[in-house]
Amino acid sequence: MKNLREKLHPYVVFLPSEQKTKILSAIFGSKASVGILEFALSQGISGKTYQRDLVKKLGYSNKTVIENLKSLTELGVLTEIMEKTVQKGRVVWVKAYQLSDTGKWFALLLAKEEKLTQEEKAEILQNLFKAYVRWVRDLSEKLHVNKQLLEKAFEEEMR
Repeated sequence: MKNLREKLHPYVVFLPSEQKTKILSAIFGSKASVGILEFALSQGISGKTYQRDLVKKLGYSNKTVIENLKSLTELGVLTEIMEKTVQKGRVVWVKAYQLSDTGKWFALLLAKEEKLTQEEKAEILQNLFKAYVRWVRDLSEKLHVNKQLLEKAFEEEMR
């Protein structure tokens, strides 16, 4: 049993129920995927990640990086963005990737708290709170729980 004095970090991840196994396998079943998420996080929680940077930094082949980017994008962990840039006097389109809202949760599982800025922590807390409130609202509707009871409980706890 772990020492109870050990500092624990509360991890919360909201998973799409129909894809949870695929997402968990895609991320944690591959060191390359974990590396991609860690690199994306190092770019800032809302930063952009480029394929060429991943190949340089992580040391995986271009094929491995592309396969993992494709898988993470299809599962909604990453969002693909096309950017127009000028290289050597020519206009070219480059793919960039950003963590989706779901992707941010997974990347944050890998983050070291001290490396997050105060603003990033505040954004995470706000997003977590909103997601949780939405989930509670939807569940209360399914269970026919009076919303006023939940509002009262919230107000009591926020005092």
